[in-house]
Amino acid sequence: MQLPEKSDFLAGVIEGFYGEPWTQPERTDLFERMVAWGLNTYLYAPKDDLKHRALWREPYSSEEVDVLGQLVGACNGRGIRFIYGIGPGLDIRYSKESELDMLERRFEQIMALGCQNFALLFDDIPDVMDVADAQQFPSFASAQCHVANTLLLWARERCTSVRFFFCPTPYCGRMAEAGLGGAGYLSTIGRDLLPEIEVFWTGPEIISREITVAHIRELQGILRRKPLIWDNLHANDYDGRRFFCGPYSGRPPELLNMVSGFLSNPNNEFPLNFVPLRTLAAFIRCEGRWEPREAYLAAMKEWLPYFATIGQPVNEEDLILLGDSYYLPHQEGPEAEKLYESASRLLNQSPEVLKDEFPAFQRKSARLRELCVRITELRYRRLFYALSRRTWELREELDFLERYLRFRTAGAGRQEAYVPDSHLPGTYRGGLVPRLQRLLRRKSDGTYLPEPEPQNIALS
Repeated sequence: MQLPEKSDFLAGVIEGFYGEPWTQPERTDLFERMVAWGLNTYLYAPKDDLKHRALWREPYSSEEVDVLGQLVGACNGRGIRFIYGIGPGLDIRYSKESELDMLERRFEQIMALGCQNFALLFDDIPDVMDVADAQQFPSFASAQCHVANTLLLWARERCTSVRFFFCPTPYCGRMAEAGLGGAGYLSTIGRDLLPEIEVFWTGPEIISREITVAHIRELQGILRRKPLIWDNLHANDYDGRRFFCGPYSGRPPELLNMVSGFLSNPNNEFPLNFVPLRTLAAFIRCEGRWEPREAYLAAMKEWLPYFATIGQPVNEEDLILLGDSYYLPHQEGPEAEKLYESASRLLNQSPEVLKDEFPAFQRKSARLRELCVRITELRYRRLFYALSRRTWELREELDFLERYLRFRTAGAGRQEAYVPDSHLPGTYRGGLVPRLQRLLRRKSDGTYLPEPEPQNIALS
């Protein structure tokens, strides 16, 4: 599928994560990449812009208007569709006309900057209504449709070309199946929401490994329109220890004709989003079979110049190994998976076998550890800051594993306790969060059980 220059199909980026919003220079860099790669849409909806969500009733100050005006102008000047998003759902009173007046004033403020596209977002909110709202509206979904429809009609009177978007409270299959938003929520949205309003959807899960043709076909029947994919595949705001730089995958090209667009809500750290967005752009334009790994390797070649150092250079093979170590939420990249499987196998070997097999593992582990050290010499410091904590943790874990395996090769049995000389209790893997994580043990099938209580050993 070729994306025409002025197509209504949306392809682009959502700044919609929880965390520190991107800087203006980062956004400008993003827009330049989008133009070069053929992406056409940017949704401004950072959860931690207080006036996007928590303080949605307060108008923007003149300084804040200047910042937003720069963004709108930067997008308009490059042919990128700028969508302004607002999330009033935490405390809106749907039945109060004054609440609608406040939303209209906010939209009026943004319209004056040249914006013609608006998103009303009701995600991640309590699915209960105020008593007065419940008396006026038959359901939670009906109340939200009333607000969205009213705002669209108001906006259309001022700008006939306005495009309007809506994020439902249950925005993935699992939420809908759990009854979030009340019985029949999505059916009500499909029936009562004006047909011009486009509806966001993340797939069967908040972070969906796959989005299938069958899943979208069923959703189309419920929503009575093509959904717009809000894709959290590369989002990392839910896990501060990880980031994701693997390829856009798990979405067949057939979906390009079944949805109104694909928008990626990626990593919090802007410098880490080169490969995710580059491969999204390639997916949008793919013809025939989509090969995520091939797209990933091609994007890695393009990303490599950003890894210029003051010392020993990072080569393409090194970068692929690093990227494979932070691939996608549901899988490691092939090179990282090989490293893991090698370590897992070695842990169960006898000292005799270990002596033969450990050197090969050590060489690959040392290569990755040394790369983590080399990252500290990156000239692009924002990229280093985005990587540093994650890569240093990786380095520490590899170092610890190597020390333990070396202890085993010296003749120690599998049940013999290892006392590390540098990774001290409390400082290494310490803190409340790791302790809480150890209380529930995850099984291989993804279920959890309490960690067995330690046995009291009687001393004779």
